Amino acid sequence: MDASSNLQNRNSRSSGHGLLDGNMTAPPMPPSGISADEIALYDRQIRLWGVQAQERLRSANILLIGMKALGNEIAKNLVLAGIGSLTIVDDDVVTEDDFGAQFVISEESVGRMRSQAALPYVQKLNPRVSLHLANLPSLLAEPAFFGAYSLVIATDLPLSVLTTINIACRVQGKPFYASSSFGLYGFIFADLIQHTFVISREKSNIETKLGLQTPTQSIINVTTSRGSDGKTTEQVTKLETYTPINLANTSPLTAWHLASQRRKFMVSPILSCIRALWEYQSQTDNLFPSHSHADIKLFTTLAGEKHKELQLPTETLRADVLRSFLGNLGSELSPVCAFLGGQLAQDVINVIGGKEQPIQNFVVFDGDDTKGPVYALHTDMAQALAGADGNGVPMISAGAGDMMGMGMGMGMAMAMGMGGVNGGGGGGALMRDVNRAVHSRTTSNGSIHMSMPV
Repeated sequence: MDASSNLQNRNSRSSGHGLLDGNMTAPPMPPSGISADEIALYDRQIRLWGVQAQERLRSANILLIGMKALGNEIAKNLVLAGIGSLTIVDDDVVTEDDFGAQFVISEESVGRMRSQAALPYVQKLNPRVSLHLANLPSLLAEPAFFGAYSLVIATDLPLSVLTTINIACRVQGKPFYASSSFGLYGFIFADLIQHTFVISREKSNIETKLGLQTPTQSIINVTTSRGSDGKTTEQVTKLETYTPINLANTSPLTAWHLASQRRKFMVSPILSCIRALWEYQSQTDNLFPSHSHADIKLFTTLAGEKHKELQLPTETLRADVLRSFLGNLGSELSPVCAFLGGQLAQDVINVIGGKEQPIQNFVVFDGDDTKGPVYALHTDMAQALAGADGNGVPMISAGAGDMMGMGMGMGMAMAMGMGGVNGGGGGGALMRDVNRAVHSRTTSNGSIHMSMPV
């Protein structure tokens, strides 16, 4: 049986939960209008963000890729919040190792596909939410299908796969989140392309001016209203502009961080470690470094280079930080996944509701000091396009350039192997890397064992 037959058979199993068929048709949207029963059910949260925001949630059709412990937390929070539809993607098979931090599976799930095993528990959390399954190879084979969703979340994937998904979402104009947990550490990334939201606040004596406030944020409208208490409230509409993950991975820290040596010392060295891990993955066939001297030396060198690129003090990238980060790779801790999953899900709710400041754009969680600072890793898109060819594709070298050229103009054509990158047709190479990563299984030493889904 060929790979395409395997994928179609997998999609057509167990139709009781609205699984996507081999044609990858989009899940149906819920009927419009929130009922009185739903208002009673979601009463507490409606008091926080209002009926209109709850109606937007009810109409949301979200794609969640990855159903390990972090995906469990995200699914739980979104389903309990009352989204309309959730499509789960995870082609890996449940093993006994999954029982450590994943709470949506049971011992009877061993040997089953992780996404299928998770469905019964997730459905019990909120029977009103429509659940569906899909698989990542089929999605990547037809990137336009990402356009069927309100928002896409990808978890616990290497940068090459995250980049390809991010590009597909950008081409379709859909918000994208990425997140991973590494034991005590983890990150959340957001690319909302351009996102408008409204902040309500008491009007001050200082006039709120329209225009650019930060390199990524502008105030585009201000209205006022007077309450029964005589106080004047202003509704400030803001626009945030985002950077795709491949460009954020090479973007500098903000001028605010770099202007002060004290602020540089406050930047988490885990940011350098995450960038080093992504660079390690791009240079090797391993998902994580093994305990070999060569791997440890390579990762340490890469971490030092990334730390220097960020213009951070060498004193903050200590040996004990590197040892702890390496020792945590490949593990899952429930409290860390709960923090990351809760933070991400809450931001998704805020984005769908159009209220509150969203993540801009990279959260780094360091379990050693239990902090999750947010760093705005932004690249000026006009500058990024300055060296573009006639199609708007940046002319960059192969290797790292396979990913650096994504997100603008013909980026999707490159990702799908239909266009070349200056230096050797990087798009096809990237797609081969993606397929290899998607069909991988991780061994105990962190190396990737390749196998097609069955």
